Amino acid sequence: MKKLVIALLVLALATSAIFANGAAEATTTKKTVLNVMSFTDEVPKMIDKYFEMHPEEAAKYEVKTTIIATTNGLYQPALDEALAGGGADAPDIYCAEAAFVLKYAQGDASQYAATYKSLGIDVDKLIKEADIAQYTIDIGTRNGELVGLGYQATGGAFIYNRSVAKEAFGTDDPAVVAEKIGAGTNSWDKFFETAAEIRKKGIAIVSGDGDIWHAVENSSDKGWIVDGKLYIDPKREAFLDLSKQLKDNDYHNDTQDWQEGWFADMKEAGAKKVLGFYGPAWLINYTLGDNCGDTFGDWGVCAPNIGFFWGGTWVLANKDTKNKDIVGKIITWITLDSSDTGLQYFWANGTLNGPDGTKDCVASGTVMAKSNGELKFLAGQNMFDVFVPANQYANGKNLTQYDETINTYWRDQVRQYTAGAKTREQAIADFKVQVADNLDVIVE
Repeated sequence: MKKLVIALLVLALATSAIFANGAAEATTTKKTVLNVMSFTDEVPKMIDKYFEMHPEEAAKYEVKTTIIATTNGLYQPALDEALAGGGADAPDIYCAEAAFVLKYAQGDASQYAATYKSLGIDVDKLIKEADIAQYTIDIGTRNGELVGLGYQATGGAFIYNRSVAKEAFGTDDPAVVAEKIGAGTNSWDKFFETAAEIRKKGIAIVSGDGDIWHAVENSSDKGWIVDGKLYIDPKREAFLDLSKQLKDNDYHNDTQDWQEGWFADMKEAGAKKVLGFYGPAWLINYTLGDNCGDTFGDWGVCAPNIGFFWGGTWVLANKDTKNKDIVGKIITWITLDSSDTGLQYFWANGTLNGPDGTKDCVASGTVMAKSNGELKFLAGQNMFDVFVPANQYANGKNLTQYDETINTYWRDQVRQYTAGAKTREQAIADFKVQVADNLDVIVE
């Protein structure tokens, strides 16, 4: 009997141990959910890479990604609802692009953003080490505290067709093309002189007025809203005249950016050959490169006449996240790590997903200084030689949270004016009515 009791006790203890071990195993394998919200899969894929490189962290967290495209204005309402709703499904990390980032970094929805310092990030030290482009800092700063940073640098340059340049100027030397468009002059005078010169040879200097818009918009001294009131910066108002000058003198092919005619001009399939396009490195990687047809490898890049930036994605964190430690580590790796194993080094050298990937300009000057920016698209030219200085001229202090909407209204009115459908005065008046009727902005 005694032996039977002992046997039963041993069995009970063994069974208890099995269940205990099972419970322990279940506990260790249960992962914390990390919610990520974005409008593309770019940042989610970066986060996947982070966890791939940090398996000890991957064992603790499960990433739940929500991606909603910005088309048809669907992303912002969904993000707003998720942030306001809070709770277990609220995003820990979320993204905002240049067209509306001010809303989340400094504007109506900025109260949800955590400061980077509250995530345990040594902001001042890392910004200095990484030599982060100032405009990305300005955009992501709320009341003197950093709440968002981009990983790209989107300073703009003039990207030109080398064969067309040879036909126009007898050379495709970037220094000559830069001189021809008035690089560094902060003026459109030389640009239009050259437009008239090459028009005689049947060459358009740009595809459409949208090709100069971002240089105009992001070089203005002030944004659309000043002290709560609509403000039309003189440089932006001058876009009416610049656009009309292009159209009246047949200096472009009168296309609209992101439409069929614009893409056709990239492969010399438009009415006239086009000298070039204003844009950042991403325009090469994700637009020109995909639409240039047989002209691939026959392009160059030079300094622009006007310093500007165009686009970019900022990474923010929810102030109510319960996962500040890992969120801080991920955001640091994406935006401030200037080592050879940081996201920006992989991004700059096209090695995020293996060798021979797409190279891009990044926010860290330190990273670009030790990276290889030579591109086959540019006939081997090192794009960083042009884009790194371009980032220093970019201005991040003229954005507002309404830019995406107001820019659409403005450019539509400009097109109607240049087409002869409205007078200059009527176009401006109708623009003001649109803003007054649709936005919470004072219009005088």
